[in-house]
Amino acid sequence: MSPFLYDLIGLLAGVCFILSLKGLSHPRTARRGNLLGALGAGIATILVFFRSENEGRNLLWIIGAIALGVVIGVPAARKVQMTAMPQLVALFNGVGGGAAALVAIVEYMKLGENASLAVVIATVFTVIVGCVSFSGSIITFLKLQELMTTAPVVFPGGRFVIAATLAGVLGVSGWVVAALGTTPLLVLALLSLIFGVLFVLPVGGADVPIVISLLNAFTGLTVAASGYVLQATLLIIAGTLVGASGTILTRLMAEAMGRSLFGTLFGAFTAKPQIGSAAAENRPVKSGTPDDVAILLNYARRVVIVPGFGLAVAQAQHTVRELADLLSAKGIDVAYGIHPVAGRMPGHMNVLLAEANVPYEQLSEMEEVNPTFPQTDVALIIGANDVVNPAAKTTPGCPIYGMPILDVAQAGNVIFLKRSMRPGFAGIENELLFDAKTTLLFGDAKASLTKVVSALKNL
Repeated sequence: MSPFLYDLIGLLAGVCFILSLKGLSHPRTARRGNLLGALGAGIATILVFFRSENEGRNLLWIIGAIALGVVIGVPAARKVQMTAMPQLVALFNGVGGGAAALVAIVEYMKLGENASLAVVIATVFTVIVGCVSFSGSIITFLKLQELMTTAPVVFPGGRFVIAATLAGVLGVSGWVVAALGTTPLLVLALLSLIFGVLFVLPVGGADVPIVISLLNAFTGLTVAASGYVLQATLLIIAGTLVGASGTILTRLMAEAMGRSLFGTLFGAFTAKPQIGSAAAENRPVKSGTPDDVAILLNYARRVVIVPGFGLAVAQAQHTVRELADLLSAKGIDVAYGIHPVAGRMPGHMNVLLAEANVPYEQLSEMEEVNPTFPQTDVALIIGANDVVNPAAKTTPGCPIYGMPILDVAQAGNVIFLKRSMRPGFAGIENELLFDAKTTLLFGDAKASLTKVVSALKNL
């Protein structure tokens, strides 16, 4: 293939990536954006086979690797539950960073002393950031999957160990540039892997999605740097787009959580210990039946539904849509209050509700719905906890303090659908559960909503 045609097709793939990001910015166009991104990735993958210096080289190895990726990736993507999507994103992101680091190491070993200073520096950057992204993403996966504690993991002198490890990474980086040897590069990779683990361990469960986005940006920068090492323009374009979009998303998520990125990453070292209440589960609460909830909803004029991770776990989005349609048919004003990080990742709830064909007009962002809570008769909270927890405003030092929340406490009545009195993902108690105007309906969200819908039809 001629260089001109090769570059032209590569440009087409790059345009697909840009249009994909544009499409993913809104629920209405997200599906088209995802398909455009997949098309661009497909074009980029096939194009590699026609690069003049690659034609016919290691063909079986490449096809075998692609086949292995398809065998692993397709079933994983098809079978994963929506609730586990953040974990899948973390794993895929980590694999991308690790792959870029490995490619840079192999290319460095091939070039040896013939590598220019710029290529060596780009290689060092790729190895550091790629390895940090890989090991850090594994820890975020373990936290989200609750295979390890979701609480911040800190230990005496932890900040100094992290600082010392970072200093070691920087020192060995200089060794690689000065000595041009494989051994220091492998030592650098090992130290970077250790730093990635130490980097993520102090992050609490509620902040893990922010770190996933940050590591995604790291992976993008790694890919862009490896593109420079390999002289692959398409890798530079794709990596830069991922790095830029990941950085923007990280900033937006940090703002949605009401904290700085530095506080997210290292706040656990300065946070005050939280004193839990041993008698919390024994405190009196007002629980109700599906009939009680149906009566409250039936005589309301305005209802705001606040979906959370529990709704996603129960796959109750279609039942929620049925309930909302029933209330609307009775002349009741219904809206959905969507927190920016509801469901652990931005857009999670929007996608879930779109599956049930919930009208976009009923979805209200936090800034839009909060002023309406004083005029709301019933706030129906389904599986959400941290995003409505008043501790974010009243308890300095708690993991979510400073995070903007949905002001459901200002509604006339509050109904919580919960499985148990267990705290939310941040691991802190929600005082709103014990408020006199709060009614709790215990059980699986889908089963509880089905009973409420049935009772409502009989009124």
